[in-house]
Amino acid sequence: MPKPVFHEERCKGCELCTVVCPKKIIALSDRMNSIGYRISSCIDESKCIGCMICAKACPDMVIEIHK
Repeated sequence: MPKPVFHEERCKGCELCTVVCPKKIIALSDRMNSIGYRISSCIDESKCIGCMICAKACPDMVIEIHK
């Protein structure tokens, strides 16, 4: 089962991953990283299909998909 892993300290909250996710399971969290950006996170890992579209769209290489 694929598992999205977010490197939170790299995230700038651009929301590109939230827009491209075909399952719409990525959203901005209420949490912030140490530089003050709201971070993206997966709200339902069980629905992740491992397509890697989110990882490819991220300009800061925040997301990895572990299979």
